[in-house]
Amino acid sequence: MPTNGHSISERIARSLPTLTPAHRRMAEYVLANLFRAATMRIDEFAAAVEVSVATANRFARALGFDGYPQFRAELVRGYEATLAPVERLRSELERPATAAEVFAASLEDAAANAEATRRGIDAAACERAVSAILGAQRVYVAGFGASGFLAGLLQHGLEMHCRMVTSVAGAGGASHAARQLFKLQPSDLLIVIAFPRYVADSVELAQRAKAHGGQLLALTDGPTSPLAPIADIALYAQAANRLSANSDATVLALIEALCGAVAHRAERPVKAAAEMTEFLLPWLYGAAGVERAQRADRANRTELAAHDDAAQPIEAKAGATRRRSPHTQKS
Repeated sequence: MPTNGHSISERIARSLPTLTPAHRRMAEYVLANLFRAATMRIDEFAAAVEVSVATANRFARALGFDGYPQFRAELVRGYEATLAPVERLRSELERPATAAEVFAASLEDAAANAEATRRGIDAAACERAVSAILGAQRVYVAGFGASGFLAGLLQHGLEMHCRMVTSVAGAGGASHAARQLFKLQPSDLLIVIAFPRYVADSVELAQRAKAHGGQLLALTDGPTSPLAPIADIALYAQAANRLSANSDATVLALIEALCGAVAHRAERPVKAAAEMTEFLLPWLYGAAGVERAQRADRANRTELAAHDDAAQPIEAKAGATRRRSPHTQKS
């Protein structure tokens, strides 16, 4: 039943004077916990307010709804994107499955997402993204929530081939990120990673950075993303998942593809990779052992050479003494 232009909270508040004490208690619970109430089945709601399921149904009808399902649908309105992972999880958990079946389903989701992302690749956007990264004076990478971890991986993948790459998704939070992005210049690039459920800080920082004159590359889920209208370039990844908000595996695959394309286009990528690998040798497990063995071998050779140098004068002196010895002459 429509709310006649009023939000559900307004509707409940307007009905309070006409409600019974039990219904009023339920109304007050909903008003204080709108999001939580939207996630509850009727039995969960009734238990939380300590009433019967029948009373919960009568409460919904007292507000003018046909029953609790219609009342809850109205509560959910506006929270659809936020609640979608919760509803998917609820549906999946209601079906029995073995651990192996859950593994298989998750991997099937990842494979389907990767294939959908591959089919949806925009060739022009890919070219522009790579050119923007390699042409930028400085590259900033931003993401909050789970995207913060992905931002760190993107920074790690790009730093070998860019002049400077900075992740602003650190422990300082959005305010620290804003302080860093205040220095953004038109020659710089900001890459923002945001997937449902979108974090408001990511969108706000992207808007401010764009207004400040920087270029914006968005890694997000599609044209309906709040980042899409403000981005100069957008790359999309299909990231649906049955048991969580997003499939980070698909986003990571897109990040790896972007870093691979940047490496392919960069100047002297093999030389850069070799130099970085050589620099990192002391921290690489297998290579570190080889390098330690080589250092030990060099040290041993140096020690033996020094020992030989010290021994030579003594041997020469002993030889001279033997030559001067009468016993040596007689013999």
